[in-house]
Amino acid sequence: MGNNIAIIPARMASTRFPGKPLKMINGKPMIGHVYANVRACNFLKETYVATCDEEIAQYIKSIGGKYIMTSDKHQRASDRTAEAMLKAEQLLKTKLDIIVMVQGDEPMVTSHMIEKSLLPFKDKNINIVNLMTKINRIKEFEDPNEPKVVVDINSNAIYFSREPIPSRKKGVKNVPMFKQVCVIPFRRDYLIKYNNLPETDLERIESIDMNRIIENGDKIRMVEVAGPIKSVDTQNDLKIVSDLIN
Repeated sequence: MGNNIAIIPARMASTRFPGKPLKMINGKPMIGHVYANVRACNFLKETYVATCDEEIAQYIKSIGGKYIMTSDKHQRASDRTAEAMLKAEQLLKTKLDIIVMVQGDEPMVTSHMIEKSLLPFKDKNINIVNLMTKINRIKEFEDPNEPKVVVDINSNAIYFSREPIPSRKKGVKNVPMFKQVCVIPFRRDYLIKYNNLPETDLERIESIDMNRIIENGDKIRMVEVAGPIKSVDTQNDLKIVSDLIN
């Protein structure tokens, strides 16, 4: 399916949960779970961890994985991913087609999910895809750590929020409740374009980067995958995930 790679941005200095890439989940560091699951996808030419931390790099090296050292100045995962992408092109001596950015705190993402995220790119008009999964519990729907998304009839994102959207306050019982899963494939040139766009108001208000794309009038194709899927933002999340994948 072309020159497609995955890049897993990871750093130790997480604001909400410092050091989380190397926190243990059932005897293995979280970044190890993510790397192994992504690496198993047959649609990818290569998988790299992009990091500015020597501890993460040495762990990936110890398991026979590949990593790319990046600047410690990046504030956004997509900036780190773009730097790693350009370095990967030098290593592979080829221009890449699609870069799948998989956040390093998504240990429940599977290779099959990544394959599904790549399928929409058969349409040349699609430049970026996000995964999403159904939310089945109201507590999770109301959790500000979970980015929620609403979509149009063509499965393009309308809006992302940490608030529970769409509203349940009008008495509608069957509100579609979906959350973003941070597997985000970009076409190569669109990743560069995206990173060159200035930060937008709604992106900043919601603390969700994808709103920048919507505010600039571009489309994000959403692809639903089956759960349960849980990202790790807190120590409690780590325990929940450890129980789920035990």
